[in-house]
Amino acid sequence: MIDYGDLNALSRFYQLLAEHNRLLILYSLGLECRPVSAIIADTGLSQTNVSFHLRKLREAGLVRGEKNGSFVFYCLPDPELLDLLNRFREWHEPANTDH
Repeated sequence: MIDYGDLNALSRFYQLLAEHNRLLILYSLGLECRPVSAIIADTGLSQTNVSFHLRKLREAGLVRGEKNGSFVFYCLPDPELLDLLNRFREWHEPANTDH
């Protein structure tokens, strides 16, 4: 039987991922460590918006920051995260009606 406390925490985690801009940022990172300027260029989001969402993602453990000189490069903490996101996307594709 699932613990309802765990289920509530999982629900909050999914709500975090449900935000469009956060998914844009996660896909922008891919398997690379990238500075905020590259994420802004890829996503078209403002610096303020990117920084806000990176903070939320970092607090949830979905990205990590690595300082390199005066820059912080953001990365996915585990390549498996990108694989999971891609698998969810593929599963959800409209052409896939087996679900």
